[in-house]
Amino acid sequence: MRGRATRRTGQGARRRAPYAFLAPAVVLFLLFFALPIGYAIHLSLRTVEVRGLGLGSGARQEVWAGLANYTDALGDPELLDGAVRVAVYGLIVVPVMLGLALLFALLLDADRVRGRRVSRLLIFLPYAIPGVIAALLWGFLYLPSVSPLHHTLDALGLPEPDLLGGNALYLALSNIAVWGGTGFNMIVIYTALRAIPADVYEAARLDGCSQLQIALRVKVPMVAPSLVLTFFFSIIATLQVFSEPTTLRPLTNGVPTTWSPLMKVYQDAFGNGDIHSAAATAVVIALITLALSFGFLRAAGARTRQEEAR
Repeated sequence: MRGRATRRTGQGARRRAPYAFLAPAVVLFLLFFALPIGYAIHLSLRTVEVRGLGLGSGARQEVWAGLANYTDALGDPELLDGAVRVAVYGLIVVPVMLGLALLFALLLDADRVRGRRVSRLLIFLPYAIPGVIAALLWGFLYLPSVSPLHHTLDALGLPEPDLLGGNALYLALSNIAVWGGTGFNMIVIYTALRAIPADVYEAARLDGCSQLQIALRVKVPMVAPSLVLTFFFSIIATLQVFSEPTTLRPLTNGVPTTWSPLMKVYQDAFGNGDIHSAAATAVVIALITLALSFGFLRAAGARTRQEEAR
């Protein structure tokens, strides 16, 4: 009897062990992810009602607003303008960053390349620099009064570009993102390249393929899942752009406080003091990001299944 009881106790402990290991992660998920999301949704469904002059106790009262905040957010032209700016920004950043990452990964994976470890570290190093610090460094390089580039162009009698105004601002902001994100994406693609068996390359060489043909016809198709993954991460990072334009804003008048959707959320919450409208806008941005991500993953998965079926 004691042996059976001991076995039952041991079996019960083994059944509970996975839940014990999962418990810390579940608690952290609830506290720092699910609870803030729930609170943001709660705030987005309420608003502040002001009575009279808004002075005295009870003059400002939080009331139920329903979907009014969402209607106002979707109809706000500043949010639409910010989304258009982010779309233009993404059309520049994502192709250039992923193209450079793939190029660097292919070069580092070449047979005759020298200094592979040092080159890999130098390409990855900008990613280790915080985005705010990188934006400050580039911001001072863009300023005509302190930039060595502008002083050099002035000494040569060449025109000095205004990188902090007009359409050139997109290139200035895109350069910061490309400089900081290429290294991470390169590491992801390079790791996938190193996982390809050497027999595949040997078979391609026996078929008479050159290094360029191996890179384009063998390596690139085989690292397609890594390219999809990096593209997915890059899209999410583009939709969440905030630190670069916010850091450059004190240096120029060309960056409004609502340049990106997340900047508008910050301005509504802490600049205008309307935290309920900011919460609704944040929820809208989260839902759009989720829909785009889900749609892209489904499209990528469907294409992968079609290729496997062939």
